[in-house]
Amino acid sequence: MPRTARIDTPGLLHHVMIRGIERRKIFNDDKDREDFIERLSILLPETKTQCYAWSFLSNHAHFLLKSGPAGIAALMHRLLTGYAVSFNRRHRRHGQLFQNRYKSVICQEDAYLQELVRYIHLNPLRAKVVIDLPALARYPYCGHSALLGKKKRKWQATKYVLGFFGSRVGEARSNYETYVKAGLSQGRRPELVGGGLIRSLGGWDEVKKLRQRGRDRIKSDQRILGESDFVSDVLSESKEQFSRKYRLKILGYDFEKVAGRVSGIFQLEQDYITARGRQKDRVRARDLLCYWAVVELGMPMVDLARKFAITPAAVSYAVQRGEKMAKERGYQLEA
Repeated sequence: MPRTARIDTPGLLHHVMIRGIERRKIFNDDKDREDFIERLSILLPETKTQCYAWSFLSNHAHFLLKSGPAGIAALMHRLLTGYAVSFNRRHRRHGQLFQNRYKSVICQEDAYLQELVRYIHLNPLRAKVVIDLPALARYPYCGHSALLGKKKRKWQATKYVLGFFGSRVGEARSNYETYVKAGLSQGRRPELVGGGLIRSLGGWDEVKKLRQRGRDRIKSDQRILGESDFVSDVLSESKEQFSRKYRLKILGYDFEKVAGRVSGIFQLEQDYITARGRQKDRVRARDLLCYWAVVELGMPMVDLARKFAITPAAVSYAVQRGEKMAKERGYQLEA
């Protein structure tokens, strides 16, 4: 059965799950965990991705992320590839580390953010990695400790999450801790790992009841967790993005044609734009080229990094600058 295409519209909330191949360990020891955290501390700010919750277990991990301008895939590719190479080298192993591709469920922020933060942060307790809530508060490989102020994580968006629980830090932490404690009796929450409206309503029985009451236009998708209107909006936007990329492809837009368009706008030779150098006019033109190549054509940032002999992080910054420039000056790819 073919796998479903991911929805990677920038600026959305994602519940991301990674698992070891054949349920094997992806963290053998604390050095592995610290390696992964170090990569998060670098890549999250670089890609402007917000991290609201996270937890490590031995053979899998959960994250609640709000994607940056380039989407979630660019971050996850760099994060998982770099870590797998480091893990294999350190433990003298070969082959695949993670089970297929990571799972990502888009979530409706206003309806599910607090529940997902609690669900993700209770994972070590449900898995018996820690024995109780005081131990969870001290556990360094879970975002719960940072929200309670026990551990500092500059890359974790603690202030944003605590804002849902109170206006003052002390009050917010107390309310958050009470909220997490109330979730202990809920056990595992399969409806929080995907399934669109169908799961969030409580299954097909609830959906049938709604249909009997005349609400037959119910939208669901296993890649999205949210109410019907939210699911519809996400699917509509992702379809529009796909349709535009397809139309541009039909019109013959590839990297060379986009580079030609940028060359015309800035009145610079194409070879000059793509060659190495930090001249101001070259950088501005390259920023716009990177933005259109990534956002309009869907080119992976790692491919552009190879073309320009720069790092993927530099491409990410170029995309952000290019987006700002295009909006401010009204640049359009199609002349």
